[in-house]
Amino acid sequence: MGRIQTKAVPTHFKTMVQADVPKGRNGKHKEIVTTILRDLDNLKAGSALKVPLAELAESKEKVRSALNRATRKAKRRVETASDVNFLYVWNLSE
Repeated sequence: MGRIQTKAVPTHFKTMVQADVPKGRNGKHKEIVTTILRDLDNLKAGSALKVPLAELAESKEKVRSALNRATRKAKRRVETASDVNFLYVWNLSE
């Protein structure tokens, strides 16, 4: 029988070994949200975290939204408030 030849079609994108593909999604708010959640774990009842807005890489609204997604996913109840300079976060008492 005759041998069938196939032409190699060039790819449009670079390739890499699948084992080297990063796993999971680390959004741009992960570091601040993780830090806030860790601090909330150690927060005494009746206290609130006072996060300086000037130190946030993103807007207050974006950080608050990312925190809301993370707390809902973890089934945690927290409250937030803010003023011109700070984002306040505390655990909601049962």
